[in-house]
Formats: sequence, structure tokens, C-alpha cells
Amino acid sequence: MEKRRDFIKKMAVTSVSVAASNSLLAMSAKSYRNIIGANDRIHVAIIGVNGRGTSMAATFAQQKNAEIAYICDVDTRTFGKALKSVAGAGQANIPKTEQDFRKVLPDKTLDAIYIATPDHWHAPLTIMGCQAGKHVYVEKPLSHNPHEGELAIAAARKYNRIVQMGAQRRSAPVLTQGIEELHKGTIGRVYLAKTWYTNVRKSNFLKPGTVPAELNYDLWQGPAPRMAYQDGLIHYNWHWFWHWGTGEALNNGTHEVDVARWGLGVDFPTRVTSVGGRYHFKDDWQTPDTQIVTMDYPGRVSLMWESRSSNGRKVEGLDRGIIFYGENGSLDTGGDSYKIYDLDGKLVKDVKPTTPEDAVQGRNTASVSLGMDSMHVANFLESITNNHRPNCDVETGYKSILGMQLGNISWRVGRDLHIDPTNGHILNDPEAQKLWQRTYEPGWEPKV
Repeated sequence: MEKRRDFIKKMAVTSVSVAASNSLLAMSAKSYRNIIGANDRIHVAIIGVNGRGTSMAATFAQQKNAEIAYICDVDTRTFGKALKSVAGAGQANIPKTEQDFRKVLPDKTLDAIYIATPDHWHAPLTIMGCQAGKHVYVEKPLSHNPHEGELAIAAARKYNRIVQMGAQRRSAPVLTQGIEELHKGTIGRVYLAKTWYTNVRKSNFLKPGTVPAELNYDLWQGPAPRMAYQDGLIHYNWHWFWHWGTGEALNNGTHEVDVARWGLGVDFPTRVTSVGGRYHFKDDWQTPDTQIVTMDYPGRVSLMWESRSSNGRKVEGLDRGIIFYGENGSLDTGGDSYKIYDLDGKLVKDVKPTTPEDAVQGRNTASVSLGMDSMHVANFLESITNNHRPNCDVETGYKSILGMQLGNISWRVGRDLHIDPTNGHILNDPEAQKLWQRTYEPGWEPKV
């Protein structure tokens, strides 16, 4: 199995070679893609293209070994922009459009699916994709609740499919170098990771409405028990309602917490707690706009995430980021870069992104970093070709989202959770355990 570091080095060399080649620079994106024959490409269906999916459709289309075969969305109004994005990325063949992804999965020429649906669809669609013999790239969070995450792992293993969660920093070469320095002891024993996210989100009120003719609202709801359509919910504000979303903790916190867990070298916590609330506005949000989640791990190690969704003051000059604290200093990161400080806070090393595309735009909902997106997609496709687990394999992704899901459960029940560090399960708390999974619309229960 090829190690992540070896793959990233190959990617870096390839990128430099392409940039240096006058003949390739002279080609259009379209002609460059056609060097590889259509039959040799990995055929992908992009499912969910209202925002993030349209950006990622272009990222997939730019890969010389990928072909976008389908654009799928429950809202047909999204098709035009997504098709334009694919064409602009250089793909000559026009993808088919389909409102119901279930009509696409049986296509035996289809190799993989990319999922950018609302959170309540992530794991069920991942499972369905694996069962249909497709490899899966699913955006974070892997699942709406812990039980679904376990089912997604079981499906990936049972059907022997590559499943990559969209934690792009796992494929970032400079950040990988920084994590390796941590593991080699550059700041001594690392005992705390502090992470954060800030934004200036506005108030949100829902009101009764009429389902647009172009939207298949029943399919949008899918596995979630049926609720009446409301204006103001679709296509983004479902994030702040437990029925479909997972709040800022999983919407954005997943990215930083995944890197923090990676750097700390930990799996499952022993204790999780969360405080906060909907403090900035009095509106229809159910999830917190102000939240702190802390996780204690075996070996005297802690991880902390702080979120302010409606107050955009930056922390350490960044709207989102990560700081590792160790016996001999600290390491700061957030994107494909890092800085090392001594115990007095003096900067001793500053490693910047390789290219401007790798820099982070922390509040961009379409793409925080086009460069990291491209590298993570490339890793997914290469993992399919060579049949090995990707940089953010389904099990890796599950461990990273679980801590934040437990944080949300802690917040909802109003107390600390004690956790079995061997598997992440809640101990001796029946009320909290009820939130380990959800109820489903009859007939839509995910099964492996």
C-alpha cells in the first residue's frame, strides 16, 4: 500500500512537471484532458450541486483520469450552472442530468459517486452507493449521527469500496509535513489542540411555503421523517435544524478537529462536554451559534473547538485555525501551511503554501481551498485505480466526526459524556444514548 507521504510527493513532482512543460501550457484544458481516452477514465456522478457540488464538479472534471457522467440534484434549477462549471473545466462530453439519483446508481458504466447533499443523506447515500458497486467521495460530515457512521464503515468494508470523506487537509503536502514534524517531537509531547471557527451569519426565520415545481421535496427529505415544506430552509439553512443538519460543529468544525485529532495521534475520547447556545439572535435556529466542545483522550491529551457563527472577530488573526501546544512550544496551522513557535511565543519556523491556490478562504462555502480540493480528489481517484484506502478513509472520517457528534449530544442533554475509548460509545447515560441514532421515514431505513 502506498503511503500518504509517498503519494503527496508524487503529486508535487507531477504538478511541478506540468507547470514547467511549455507544450502542456500551450494546450487548452480540454485538449489536455483528452490525452487519456474516455474508456480509461473513472466515470463519476455528482450528486447535490446547489453550492459545494458545483465547485467540486469542476474539480473532478479537471482531473485527467475522471469523466463527469451525471449531474444529479433534486432541484432541476441547479443543472445549468453545474453543466457550465463542468464545461468550463475542460470536459468535452456533456454529462447527463437526473433529478432522482436512484435512476443513476444501476448504471454499470458508472464507477463512483460524489455526495454533496444535506447531512441527513450522507451516510444513507454512501451505503446505497457501496451496495450498487460504486466508490464514494462523501463530503463531511460522514453521517448525521454516530450509528449511521458505523453503518457506512460496515458498507465500505462489506462491498470492498473506496470511501473518502471530504477532509481535504488530509491530502495537503505542506500540512502533512507539519503533522510529521509534530509526530517526530518538534515541540515535544503534544498535549492540547485548540481549534476554532468564526463567521457573521445572520438570523433565520422559517415560514410556511409552497414547494417549487422544480424541487422534488419528498426525495430531498429521503430518510428523514416527513415535515411540511417551509420557506427559508432550503438550500442552506437546514444546517441549523437537528432533523436534517448537525450545526456548525459538523458543518465546519469537522475540518479543524480532524487535523487536530491527526496531529494528536488519538482515536476515541474518554470524556466529551459542550457548552453554548443560540445567543446572538432569537430566531428559529435549533443548533448553537456559540459553542465550545472539549474532548479528553487517553494519555493526558485534550482537544478543544470554539465556534462563533455570528461574531466574526478572528482568533490569532484567522477566521478558522488550529494550534497544537507541546512541552517545547507550539505549532499553528489551518491550511496547507504551518508555523512553529518556542515556549516564549517566538516564531522559529514558517512554512507557507506551495501555491496561492492552496491558501484557505475560511468562510467560502463553495471551496475553502481549490488546491486542497484538487489534491484530495486526485487521491480518491488514485486510490480507486490502485485499490488502496484513501487519505481520509471512511473509518478515519468517522473517528473525527464522532467527537463533534458527541459534543452535540452533550450539549443537548446538558452534561458531560463519559466515553468508552475503545469504540467511542457513550457509557451509562440512557438519555444521551437515545441520540446515538435517529428515527427514519418508514421504508427509508439504511441497512447494510
